[in-house]
Amino acid sequence: MLNSKKMARLALVLGFVIIVMGMIATVGAFADTGAAAETTQVTAEATDNTTGMKAIAAGIAIGLAACGGGIGMGISGGKAAEGISRQPEADGKIRTSFMLGLVFIETAIIYALLVVILIIFVL
Repeated sequence: MLNSKKMARLALVLGFVIIVMGMIATVGAFADTGAAAETTQVTAEATDNTTGMKAIAAGIAIGLAACGGGIGMGISGGKAAEGISRQPEADGKIRTSFMLGLVFIETAIIYALLVVILIIFVL
């Protein structure tokens, strides 16, 4: 069972990993070879390299977002069920708070999806 210190450490590590992966994706997406900087033509090799890096970054970003969201939803669902079983008379308030929390978690995952779409199609 994870206590609050372990959960905080896990959230910190996951946040750090997401930031580092985003930095790697940004560097890979904007990487420029010396020959491409001197000439205005972009070679097919450089284009393939950035396309591959974008695909890797998008996969990692949406994978981490979905994994984090799934873990968060599972923990909150378990705690809500535990709270309802301990105090059945408060089930309406607990269920309302649980659903509101799920909405916020799902919103964060949708934002990650939007960032991934931007990485793929805009950058």
